[in-house]
Amino acid sequence: MSETNDLTPAEVCIWRAFPRGESVDFRAAENEDPALGNTWGAERTVRASVLRTLLLKAPQEEGKIAALKIAGARITGVLDLKYATIDAAIRLSHCQFDSVPDLYGAQLRQLNLSKSVLPGLTSAALRVEGVLRMTDCRMRGPVRLGGAQISRALFMERAEFTAPDDSEPVLQLNQAEIGDDVWAPEMRAHGQVRLTGASVAGRINVQDAEFNNPDGTALDAQNLNVGAHVRARCVRARGRVELRGSRISGRLDLLHAHLSHPGDTALRASSCVIGELWLRGGDRIEGVLNLRRSQIEILTLEPEMLPDQVYLSNLTYSVLTPHEPAERRLPMLELDGEPYEPHCYEQLTAAYRHAGDDDAARLVQLAKQRRRRTTLTWYGRLWGYVQDATVGYGFRPLRAAVWLLSLMIIGSIAYGLDHPRPIKAGEAPDFNPVFYTLDLLLPVVNFGQEPAFAPDGWHQWLSYALIITGWTLATTIVAGVTRTVSRQ
Repeated sequence: MSETNDLTPAEVCIWRAFPRGESVDFRAAENEDPALGNTWGAERTVRASVLRTLLLKAPQEEGKIAALKIAGARITGVLDLKYATIDAAIRLSHCQFDSVPDLYGAQLRQLNLSKSVLPGLTSAALRVEGVLRMTDCRMRGPVRLGGAQISRALFMERAEFTAPDDSEPVLQLNQAEIGDDVWAPEMRAHGQVRLTGASVAGRINVQDAEFNNPDGTALDAQNLNVGAHVRARCVRARGRVELRGSRISGRLDLLHAHLSHPGDTALRASSCVIGELWLRGGDRIEGVLNLRRSQIEILTLEPEMLPDQVYLSNLTYSVLTPHEPAERRLPMLELDGEPYEPHCYEQLTAAYRHAGDDDAARLVQLAKQRRRRTTLTWYGRLWGYVQDATVGYGFRPLRAAVWLLSLMIIGSIAYGLDHPRPIKAGEAPDFNPVFYTLDLLLPVVNFGQEPAFAPDGWHQWLSYALIITGWTLATTIVAGVTRTVSRQ
């Protein structure tokens, strides 16, 4: 072919090194001639068509393993390996690509683009038997890896992804299958990163990464399936982080994270199944936090990180840490923008009981009844206020005892200073103001005092008040005890 008949000196070096799997490093020439500076002269320029021919022809040398290993080259033209099957490993590090490589549907043994600069990458449906490495890459256009199958790990440490416009995500890994880890600490993405429907058998590490798309979705990872942990400590996301429907077997670690999408949803992890979710130590979330319908085994949620609006409808969790007083946890239930949802209160109650804090559990139940009261009709709210004031909806039984004791003292003093007249003077027992008051207050108790005496005037009005109050207290106590026992 014409590309092999008039090879440049740089291309000859590559052609000779390929069958032996030897590296060709053009950076050495640059270092020897300072006059070259950081330019990409002819002595470092390689045509993509030559590399394509070399990879497809795959010349062999006995006893050697062929591999394309180039560092510091400028690659001109389109490296078109669409649908190609390449047995040799490819390493194109520290290289400058003038055009977007086309690896659509290609089958490669291994691909290493570390520290290279590319105007983008078209590699949807790519299959890589080993690892795909884009460590320290600078991608100046969309990287399309949708539907890719990578048998081992994907490395993107400190990689930077940008695009001239926001017409499509800067990094697309939707429906990709990764057989090991996705390793991308300190990655920078200026535009949307899409991981919808992707499957990662191992871990995802995006610690200290930045996702910037303030006017939309910064990270779209709906229906993501992760076999181990997602380490996102100190991550900074400007824009929505979308995890709806994802399954993370291990831990979603968002310690010290900064999530910001003011006026919209900052983090949506609804309908997810997560082993552990850590939201602790970071800045206060700017935007809405949505955890609806998710199942989380251990939820680590620091109250200081909660935004002004939190959606918790049908969220279930077994353990809630760190252990905080109920007064610190209840405000997050009030931040729910949805109508009254009893499940949220029941779930928090269960978490406190799981931790052995029955007092906090009772406070949550009391708050639940007070929130429910706001949804009732006026007479339902009135009865609710009575139950709250008298016995705290049954969760503060000592309050009823205080009421009874206070009324007993009032009645005993009043009737002790001015006895009511006996109905039958010769048959009435000796008057006892304490037991007479108890006869009026306690509906099911009879000490023989109340039937034997007939109060009149203000005594009569006081007796009416004590009887009504006694029945009210008895009814609220029974209702509260019944509610508590049925819950137990």
